[in-house]
Amino acid sequence: MSAGEPGSVVRRMLLGSQLRRLREARGITREQAGYSIRASESKISRMELGRVSFKTRDVEDLLTLYGITDEAERTALVNLAREANVAGWWHSYSDVLPSWFPTYVGLEGAASLIRAYEVQFVHGLLQTEAYARAVVRRGMKGASEADVEKRVALRLERQKYLVAENAPQFHVVLDEAALRRPYGDRTVMREQLQHLIDMSERPNIRLQVMPFSFGGHSGESGAFTILSFPESDLSDVVFTEQLTSALYLDKSEDVAQYEQALAELQQDSPGPSETRDLLRGLLQLS
Repeated sequence: MSAGEPGSVVRRMLLGSQLRRLREARGITREQAGYSIRASESKISRMELGRVSFKTRDVEDLLTLYGITDEAERTALVNLAREANVAGWWHSYSDVLPSWFPTYVGLEGAASLIRAYEVQFVHGLLQTEAYARAVVRRGMKGASEADVEKRVALRLERQKYLVAENAPQFHVVLDEAALRRPYGDRTVMREQLQHLIDMSERPNIRLQVMPFSFGGHSGESGAFTILSFPESDLSDVVFTEQLTSALYLDKSEDVAQYEQALAELQQDSPGPSETRDLLRGLLQLS
């Protein structure tokens, strides 16, 4: 996995945000921009949000419309469009992924800070291979063993982010329910608890557990992930997964509400050191 591969989603977002700024600076509407490339206003909107791939000719036509004549600037943006269309390493797993998930994998791989809250099970980036296999089997009933193994392999591949040279900061709050709900047998759960203790000691990982004893808390809406990027042009993105789809929220007011919820979860949960004690206690009981 080369360093550049996770960036295709982020490059689309970067290019989209630059095209939006250029359009707004000229006072051109999305409708006018769409007309110039024989596309709808909604297509321009999706391009500016980095949700679709870019045709080189469309980018060139938009740059002309926006009055960008400097050859170096044009070349840089057109090259960015070409790079944004390169498939990430996860493309080879697309046959076992929901249609919306490759976008998330791309964003996750490019993030410098990942903040998350999980309820149902241990976060995918912290799952052991055996625990991941039990989770995948439960979620992919009727799937072939080959498809199950491919999904598990993808999860293990994603985990390499956390131990890479430029690893992101990973701050996660697990509900105690995620630790007590068994996936796999007793050995699998014991191994998973020990893995959480070990991973929580890594300098880039902050693990907290929201205990049952606290009662109601700010994570009542369910699991979510907030992704932050090193590029100042990119806004934070909130990811929430549903049964058949996923939501990507990047409006500042939406992101702020999730950040507030996570900040309260972190404040109300025992700290990382106390969390390790809690995990050791669960391990002794298991």
